[in-house]
Amino acid sequence: MNDHKDLYGTDHRALPTTHMAQRPWSFTLDSGNLRYVMLNGVEAIRSIAFLVRDSDWGTLSPRIEGEATIQKDDQLCVTYTATYESNGARLVVDVTVDVTPTSLTMSAHGTATAGFETNRAGFTVLHPIDGVAGQAVQVGHSDGSVEQTAFPLLIAPWQPFKDIVSLTHNAGDHSVTCKLAGDTFEMEDQRQWGDASFKTYNRPLAEPWPYVLDAGKPLIQSVVLTIGDRLPSVPAKPVEETRPANFPEMALVLTPADAARLAASPDDLAFVQPQRLLCHLDMDLGAWDEQIQAFAAAQAACPDILFDLELILSCADTPATELAAIAELMTDAQFTPASIMLCPSVDRQSTPPGSEWPDCPPLEEIHLAAANVFPDACRGGGMVSFFPELNRKRPPLEILDFVSHGLCPIVHAADDISVMETLETIPHITRSARAIFGGLPYRIGPATIAMRQNPYGNRTIPNPDLQRLCMADDDPRHRGQFGAAYVVGLATALAPADIAVWTPGAVYGPRGVTGPSPIARALATLAGLAGESVKDAQIANGTARLTVGDTSIVANLTPETRDDLGPYQWRVEG
Repeated sequence: MNDHKDLYGTDHRALPTTHMAQRPWSFTLDSGNLRYVMLNGVEAIRSIAFLVRDSDWGTLSPRIEGEATIQKDDQLCVTYTATYESNGARLVVDVTVDVTPTSLTMSAHGTATAGFETNRAGFTVLHPIDGVAGQAVQVGHSDGSVEQTAFPLLIAPWQPFKDIVSLTHNAGDHSVTCKLAGDTFEMEDQRQWGDASFKTYNRPLAEPWPYVLDAGKPLIQSVVLTIGDRLPSVPAKPVEETRPANFPEMALVLTPADAARLAASPDDLAFVQPQRLLCHLDMDLGAWDEQIQAFAAAQAACPDILFDLELILSCADTPATELAAIAELMTDAQFTPASIMLCPSVDRQSTPPGSEWPDCPPLEEIHLAAANVFPDACRGGGMVSFFPELNRKRPPLEILDFVSHGLCPIVHAADDISVMETLETIPHITRSARAIFGGLPYRIGPATIAMRQNPYGNRTIPNPDLQRLCMADDDPRHRGQFGAAYVVGLATALAPADIAVWTPGAVYGPRGVTGPSPIARALATLAGLAGESVKDAQIANGTARLTVGDTSIVANLTPETRDDLGPYQWRVEG
């Protein structure tokens, strides 16, 4: 299976990249951005990019023109013009990359043709996490001081560093200093969202956004990398004890509309055969009785599957009152969920650093009310969005039976490489989550390439042309061989964390997995492993290897042939 649409679910092709080198530096030029900046063959910087975000935090794709490269003796120079368009306004940015034996500089000079609304416009620098998390860094600040510290080992809920003018860290036998100019920069721990990087970005989140770039006013920024002596190493942290793990049960998301369809066609689950269904009940939508009746009808039609309830509490009344009303409707409809996961509606939207928390009853009040209304139920808390929201607003663990959050690999970048790179971050997320709630049962989901709901804007991004878009509600790779390889990689990354339940898809819709599609075939195999002991789970060199019980699975996570596996192919071995 090598046809592009078979691999990626779309005829839309990613733009080509160019590898460039000027000793001791090398990098890949990808749509005007630098990726994998290497110093003497060691990755120093994951990416340097001039990025522009719209008012929903969507990343605008620029038109790249006039690209030119000059390379002679010991100097390399790349220039191009990037044009960003939004709401009838244009931002035109001239970019230059200068590389010498001692430095690498990327500079930008931009001008808006009219008032240009944006949440962020400027350079973003990504530091890798492998060999960097928990290691030494020197942070230079605008007052001239230099902070001697370390990158966080566990994922930091808030910005680890602010007011940044320089960052120095080790890369191989040397240190690399990254100097930033043209705005106020700060760092966020991008592992929270699944990105395999620490991100330094311009304009603090505490500043108002969106904001407007005035017409004709220059926007000038630069990033300069220089080489220095290696920093002293940070003492090694104690090695964590490995906990025994069983492979998780599989759930699929079910909306009320999906439930009505499933009730009429219960054999739609026969191919994948998940152990559970995650019923999404949104109190903000009203018609609570109709939603619950739809789930009850599906449960009656599928008696051998466990139904879990994901209840979005509107909090328009007291939690006790709303939960009592839901409990009465469930009793009347004879809908009996195996578990109930509670999340206040307002917590579906992220509260960024520096922002006011929205009005919401305390989580303790919500979950105590649930304990009173559903005393015999298995009750969970956490977030229906992603780990950063859980990390910033932690549930009352002492009155919960499990904790849950979702995953999505296209929050910040949607190219094929970045999506697969997010698998590198899964152990950081699960380790940080376990540091919060210890041995409580841990559920993950939904965890799909496409985004179900956008915590960072007013909507998910429509994708009618089936491109690779950040925060898209429909990602075509879900339906290609890429999606199958990704889900095997996700299962491999999650397996050591002793996850109780994972939700890698939905029954129907753009994230659906019914029928013999590539991802459905992979999920059918993985569903059959539920409850068995995890013996080995590793991702290295573009290959995922998972052994559960007596079953071994290997998946190629790259577009090249590896180990007799074609692009994004997987197989059961032995």
